Amino acid sequence: MASPLRCSSLARTVASASQRRFISTTSIRREATPNLGTVQTPKRPIGGFRGGIVGFLLGFSLASSYAAYHLLDEYQQASAALQASVEELKLSTEKVSAHVRRIEAVEQDLKALSQASASKDDISRVRSESKKLYDGLHVELLDLKTHVWGIQQDLHALSKKEATTVTV
Repeated sequence: MASPLRCSSLARTVASASQRRFISTTSIRREATPNLGTVQTPKRPIGGFRGGIVGFLLGFSLASSYAAYHLLDEYQQASAALQASVEELKLSTEKVSAHVRRIEAVEQDLKALSQASASKDDISRVRSESKKLYDGLHVELLDLKTHVWGIQQDLHALSKKEATTVTV
């Protein structure tokens, strides 16, 4: 019985060898090289926990650097807007200061004019004095006219009496 078993195993190996293609030499080379043994490198198990920590730290550092970049950008924009606002405030303050100086100068001029100008009482006093002067002049004019009229009358009377020519 040992021999039929042996024959059947031999027949199987021959049948498998006949089914192989002998065109390719790669399988022959594989069989021809002796196995000297491979040195296995010790595998370090990465594990889910250590990989999770590394991934978390990598993601956190990327997210924090991105956030810091945007925070710095927003800070620069806010700083530029604040600087522009300060410049605008400075210009408006200078304008207000110039207007205040003009107002003070006008107030000083007004004060000087009010001190130099006459008041209502002064004007009414001057008006009454000028009326008195005008009335006095009018009275003197009337007196002068009456005096001249009297001289004319006297001259006219003399001229009729003597019928002579008058030399003046």
